Amino acid sequence: MQTRTPDLLDTLIEHALETQFTDLPAPTVQRVSQRLLDSVGAGLAGHQADGAAKLRKVVAAWGEGTQAQVLGTAQRLPASSAAFLNATLIRSFDFEPVEADGPGGRTVAAHISGTTVPVALALGQSTGASGAEVITALAVGDDLTARLAVAGGFDVYSGQDNTGTVNVIGASLIASRLLGLDHETTRHAVGIAVNQAAGSVAAIFDGENSFKLPMAFAARAGINAAQLAGAGMRGAQDPLTGKHGYFEVFTTDPDPLLALQGLGESFHGDCTIKPFASCRAAQPSLQACAELVTKHSVRAEDVECLSVHVTERTLNGFVGARFKDGETRTTAALFSIHLTAAVALLHGTVRPEHLTAKALADPRLTNLLGRIELAGTLPNNQRLTAEVTARLKDGSIKHVRVEHPDGNILRTALSQEAIDEKFAQNLAFGTPQLIERSNALREQLNNLGAAANLEKLFETLDPSKNFTLIPQEQYS
Repeated sequence: MQTRTPDLLDTLIEHALETQFTDLPAPTVQRVSQRLLDSVGAGLAGHQADGAAKLRKVVAAWGEGTQAQVLGTAQRLPASSAAFLNATLIRSFDFEPVEADGPGGRTVAAHISGTTVPVALALGQSTGASGAEVITALAVGDDLTARLAVAGGFDVYSGQDNTGTVNVIGASLIASRLLGLDHETTRHAVGIAVNQAAGSVAAIFDGENSFKLPMAFAARAGINAAQLAGAGMRGAQDPLTGKHGYFEVFTTDPDPLLALQGLGESFHGDCTIKPFASCRAAQPSLQACAELVTKHSVRAEDVECLSVHVTERTLNGFVGARFKDGETRTTAALFSIHLTAAVALLHGTVRPEHLTAKALADPRLTNLLGRIELAGTLPNNQRLTAEVTARLKDGSIKHVRVEHPDGNILRTALSQEAIDEKFAQNLAFGTPQLIERSNALREQLNNLGAAANLEKLFETLDPSKNFTLIPQEQYS
């Protein structure tokens, strides 16, 4: 039976509203800045996703506004609409930060930044907040979302999609802070937010692009919840641990008080910056295939057959199905070990440009897919481990095992140089009209805490604005 802890939410709200930029340890600011840079880069790449232009028109038709800007464009919308659209763009190629770390060294499947970054940017711009305030709002919002995700014991195979559940709580806390709500009003905002929580992974199983919407719904709902609370709407008394609250309805193995462990001393959030565009569950396999190419000089055309070994649970999940001949949907590719392994053999990596409909129609992929087999032979506790064995046409055998795929800041962190390069590549792919501004944008995003407000950043992100190089010392 769920233990009610009515003071839990009060403690979390105090943390969300009272923490100052000067309270943040330097490593926390660096991590937040990396997640911010990576999320914006993923959003810029998202402009090349199927249907992105049509989606912009749909969201624009919801209502006019000038509060906040769509990444990489001159389009301005009400803050909640801008956050929704930016979150959808960020999620498009499953390339944004993932995997929440939390108290006790625990981690849980999560995609927090794709919701929190759009909310912080939209409201940071619309309220005129300083860069330091935006970074602080992100630090506490990410921290509390990660803590609640870990305390809830989320199971990625439960059928729920926590990008639409726990994310909305974090979004409402960020929104409440940036809108200047007091403690009691923020409590109601969280209650209203939980009443909008929802999310299913059914679209992922079916390979449909609506998989990206729960994250965006959470961004919009979090802002709307704070606005409604500010207008006098009241939420549930205890929306976290009360009857029919978040922990009772949306979690599988809750330990609510775990969320308080080390609060204010350590700051958590997404702890993985992805080196590849794909579901994290597919990355051990595709990294092993990429290493065949980059470290063992294997060419795709020399592979006679390839076996990929993962856990039985992974094989039976949404990443384990065989990729169908003639399939060209990006979503189906993103969540397929079978397909991403083939892409990695062809290109030595997997990036958004390899997953467009045109790229997926490459006949070399179809030929290679017929030579790849998946097997669920690894123990289920090796969730992020994979082994690949390639038999080459000359009779030789190549074997690679990946136990911890690259990108986890706690174990296999990408260098800042690699994160910067990923951003530059995403920008060049998604918004080539901004190529000359790539370095300036990296400087601004990596050093946002020194900015008086977000206007210069959004001017640089707006291709219709004249571009003036920002002196580096301004952000030092």
